[in-house]
Amino acid sequence: MSGPDATDEPFAVLVVCTGNVCRSPLAEQLLSARLHAVGVPAIVSSAGTAALVGEPMTDQAARLSERYGGTPDGHRARQLTAPLVANADLVLTATRRHRALVVSELPRASRYTFTLNEFARISGALEPERLTATGGRPDGLVEAVAASRGFVPPLARPEDDDIVDPYRRSQEVYDASGAAIDRAVAAIAGVFARLTG
Repeated sequence: MSGPDATDEPFAVLVVCTGNVCRSPLAEQLLSARLHAVGVPAIVSSAGTAALVGEPMTDQAARLSERYGGTPDGHRARQLTAPLVANADLVLTATRRHRALVVSELPRASRYTFTLNEFARISGALEPERLTATGGRPDGLVEAVAASRGFVPPLARPEDDDIVDPYRRSQEVYDASGAAIDRAVAAIAGVFARLTG
């Protein structure tokens, strides 16, 4: 297990949605590319709470990945399991419901599991001294975000922490979902870049 306290292994991020064919693989691919671009040696993977096991990304999600700089080739959906959660340093979910399902798999994961939007929002609100206190460690950033969870002003609409599921829906919904994922991932990668910069 790597876990949030590990320092001698690559930083492990798990992204979770429902089927693991749209939102989570898109976020996985974009986050992997952008973390590596800013010098964070991360291993990013994904899984689904009701995965279409063995299925590739949908064509629409794969095109969005390519549009935003990801590499969709070779993805195959897999089911979320407690060991996958246990081996992650950070779990990012598409919605609040997915976050609850992750924590039900492994209750102690509550301290390192967030929605994508939640992690982007809280990490972006951290004061410079909180980032400095992480010692430049990705796991230190996760700890700082977890500690700040109750101090960042809540959203007026809690559902704004959720990213819409585009599966079997229109291209317009895919585009909205993809844009939301891109925004969250860009914000998260930007905060990690501040650690290494």
